[in-house]
Parts: sequence; structure tokens; C-alpha cells
Amino acid sequence: MTSETDVTEQNMRSGRDAEAVSRFVERFASDMTEAGMQRMASRVFAALLADDDGSMTSAELALALQISPAAVSGAVNYLTQVSMVGREREPGSRRDRYRLHDEVWYTTFANRDRVLTRWESTLKEGVRILGEDTPAGARLAETVAFFEFLQAELVGMMERWHEHRKTLGLPDRSGHAHA
Repeated sequence: MTSETDVTEQNMRSGRDAEAVSRFVERFASDMTEAGMQRMASRVFAALLADDDGSMTSAELALALQISPAAVSGAVNYLTQVSMVGREREPGSRRDRYRLHDEVWYTTFANRDRVLTRWESTLKEGVRILGEDTPAGARLAETVAFFEFLQAELVGMMERWHEHRKTLGLPDRSGHAHA
């Protein structure tokens, strides 16, 4: 189990100001909460994002954020459901580690494509039921058109991101930087 001393030693080795890291985590979590994400999930995600290897145990998250294991569990359940965090077993242990997915933002936005497709389908049915010539049906038809436009743009944007990412010299999943 990670102790407060272990966390302090890790911060000392990294040369980071633990208080400044904590303020960053809380500020970014607040930004995500204002954008609609659950508060505790925002805090857990921000803590993982600020961790060098992007992974922590429940005990480490509880200690870092000064929250209960139950709060960590609820937040992690939400984050795994929306594919922002994965759960893995520590070798030879019964403890889970929670890890950010590789290319977490790409993965998160790519998963939105499925949500938009489902919404489009339901909205198209709504247009059929309400009638395209009614104000409500017209409003739904415009929403469908917007989502179709958004999806087409999202696909192109994601392709452009992958090409742009290669020019940045960032490591790929194997840890090798692109030249």
C-alpha cells in the first residue's frame, strides 16, 4: 500500500512541488466539471493525467485526492464506462491499477462517433414520427444534419491529427518516437 511518505518521496525525486501539482489537478478537474463531467471522475482523471506513468491504484488515488475508496470506485466505474481509463491487475497482486488509455483524447473523441450515430438514428425516427413539416420535426431534422456534418468533420479531423502527431516526435504505443 502506498503511504503518504511514499508520495512525498516520489515528489521529491521528481523535483515537483506537491502543492502545485495538487492545485493543477483540482483546477483541471474543476474545468472538466464545468464542462459537464462528474466531479469525482474529473478529479480522478486529472490525477491520472498528472501522474508520470498515467496509472495509480485505488489507494494511491484516495491518498492523492484525500477521498474515500468508495469515491474512487464510483469515479473509476464512470471513467471506464466512457473509455477514458482502463483497469489492469498488478502482476502477482490482487490490486487493480487504473490507467489512462493510450491517446486518451483521441480514443475519447473516437468513441463519441458511436454515440452520435445512435443519436442520429433515434432523431431520424423522431423526424419520421413528428413529421418533417412540423416545427418539432424540422428542429430534429436540423439536429440530424448537424450531427451528420459533425461526424464527417470528426473523421477527417482524426485522420489529420494522426498525421500531425507524427510530425511532433511523440512516442507511439511502443514508446518509440517518430522521426
